[in-house]
Amino acid sequence: MGPDGLTRRVFRRDSPPRAALPERGGDTESMKLSRPVSWFLLAFGVWSWFIWITFVKNLWKDGSGLAFDDAGDPTAYFWVHLLLAITSFLLGTAVGVIGFRGVKALRSERA
Repeated sequence: MGPDGLTRRVFRRDSPPRAALPERGGDTESMKLSRPVSWFLLAFGVWSWFIWITFVKNLWKDGSGLAFDDAGDPTAYFWVHLLLAITSFLLGTAVGVIGFRGVKALRSERA
Protein backbone atom coordinates (compact mmCIF):
# COMPACT_ATOMS: atom_id res chain seq x y z
CA MET A 1 0.00 0.00 0.00
CA GLY A 2 1.06 3.53 -0.67
CA PRO A 3 1.43 6.25 1.94
CA ASP A 4 -2.17 7.38 1.37
CA GLY A 5 -3.54 3.90 2.14
CA LEU A 6 -4.39 3.07 -1.48
CA THR A 7 -3.04 0.06 -3.29
CA ARG A 8 -0.79 1.00 -6.14
CA ARG A 9 0.23 -1.11 -9.06
CA VAL A 10 3.96 -1.40 -9.51
CA PHE A 11 5.51 -1.80 -12.96
CA ARG A 12 9.05 -2.99 -13.29
CA ARG A 13 11.29 -1.25 -15.77
CA ASP A 14 12.44 -4.54 -17.28
CA SER A 15 8.89 -5.88 -17.89
CA PRO A 16 7.87 -6.24 -21.54
CA PRO A 17 5.54 -3.64 -23.01
CA ARG A 18 1.85 -4.60 -23.12
CA ALA A 19 1.86 -5.14 -26.90
CA ALA A 20 4.56 -7.79 -26.55
CA LEU A 21 2.52 -9.95 -24.16
CA PRO A 22 1.04 -13.12 -25.68
CA GLU A 23 -2.58 -12.92 -26.78
CA ARG A 24 -5.15 -14.97 -24.96
CA GLY A 25 -8.21 -16.31 -26.83
CA GLY A 26 -10.87 -14.31 -25.00
CA ASP A 27 -13.44 -12.35 -26.97
CA THR A 28 -11.47 -12.31 -30.21
CA GLU A 29 -12.14 -15.94 -31.10
CA SER A 30 -14.92 -16.73 -33.55
CA MET A 31 -18.17 -18.13 -32.25
CA LYS A 32 -19.87 -21.16 -33.78
CA LEU A 33 -23.60 -21.75 -33.64
CA SER A 34 -24.99 -25.26 -33.68
CA ARG A 35 -27.05 -26.40 -36.65
CA PRO A 36 -30.39 -26.35 -34.75
CA VAL A 37 -29.73 -22.88 -33.32
CA SER A 38 -28.74 -21.51 -36.73
CA TRP A 39 -31.87 -22.90 -38.37
CA PHE A 40 -34.06 -21.66 -35.50
CA LEU A 41 -32.69 -18.12 -35.83
CA LEU A 42 -33.14 -18.16 -39.60
CA ALA A 43 -36.70 -19.49 -39.27
CA PHE A 44 -37.49 -16.90 -36.61
CA GLY A 45 -36.32 -14.09 -38.90
CA VAL A 46 -38.50 -15.33 -41.76
CA TRP A 47 -41.46 -15.88 -39.42
CA SER A 48 -41.07 -12.38 -38.01
CA TRP A 49 -41.24 -10.83 -41.46
CA PHE A 50 -44.28 -12.92 -42.45
CA ILE A 51 -46.21 -12.11 -39.27
CA TRP A 52 -45.45 -8.39 -39.18
CA ILE A 53 -46.13 -7.83 -42.90
CA THR A 54 -49.54 -9.40 -42.34
CA PHE A 55 -50.06 -7.21 -39.26
CA VAL A 56 -49.14 -3.98 -41.11
CA LYS A 57 -51.49 -4.87 -43.97
CA ASN A 58 -54.31 -5.41 -41.47
CA LEU A 59 -53.40 -2.23 -39.60
CA TRP A 60 -53.51 -0.24 -42.84
CA LYS A 61 -56.97 -1.60 -43.73
CA ASP A 62 -58.36 -1.12 -40.19
CA GLY A 63 -62.00 -0.12 -40.28
CA SER A 64 -62.69 -0.30 -36.55
CA GLY A 65 -61.64 3.28 -35.87
CA LEU A 66 -58.59 2.38 -33.82
CA ALA A 67 -55.92 3.08 -36.43
CA PHE A 68 -57.63 5.97 -38.21
CA ASP A 69 -60.04 8.58 -36.91
CA ASP A 70 -63.26 9.71 -38.64
CA ALA A 71 -61.34 12.12 -40.87
CA GLY A 72 -59.04 9.31 -42.04
CA ASP A 73 -55.98 10.58 -40.17
CA PRO A 74 -53.71 8.08 -38.36
CA THR A 75 -54.21 7.84 -34.59
CA ALA A 76 -51.66 7.27 -31.84
CA TYR A 77 -52.65 3.58 -31.94
CA PHE A 78 -51.56 3.45 -35.59
CA TRP A 79 -48.20 5.14 -34.96
CA VAL A 80 -47.35 3.01 -31.93
CA HIS A 81 -48.16 -0.22 -33.74
CA LEU A 82 -46.33 0.88 -36.87
CA LEU A 83 -43.27 1.60 -34.71
CA LEU A 84 -43.60 -1.86 -33.14
CA ALA A 85 -43.76 -3.42 -36.59
CA ILE A 86 -40.71 -1.51 -37.85
CA THR A 87 -38.75 -2.52 -34.74
CA SER A 88 -39.78 -6.14 -35.23
CA PHE A 89 -38.72 -5.99 -38.90
CA LEU A 90 -35.28 -4.74 -37.87
CA LEU A 91 -34.85 -7.28 -35.07
CA GLY A 92 -36.21 -10.11 -37.24
CA THR A 93 -33.77 -9.15 -39.97
CA ALA A 94 -30.82 -9.09 -37.55
CA VAL A 95 -31.75 -12.45 -36.04
CA GLY A 96 -32.35 -13.96 -39.48
CA VAL A 97 -28.99 -12.72 -40.77
CA ILE A 98 -27.23 -14.27 -37.76
CA GLY A 99 -29.02 -17.55 -38.43
CA PHE A 100 -28.23 -17.39 -42.15
CA ARG A 101 -24.56 -16.77 -41.45
CA GLY A 102 -24.53 -19.70 -39.01
CA VAL A 103 -26.11 -22.04 -41.57
CA LYS A 104 -23.73 -20.79 -44.27
CA ALA A 105 -20.68 -21.31 -42.01
CA LEU A 106 -21.79 -24.85 -41.17
CA ARG A 107 -22.26 -25.70 -44.85
CA SER A 108 -18.85 -24.32 -45.85
CA GLU A 109 -17.32 -26.26 -42.97
CA ARG A 110 -18.73 -29.54 -44.34
CA ALA A 111 -17.43 -28.94 -47.85
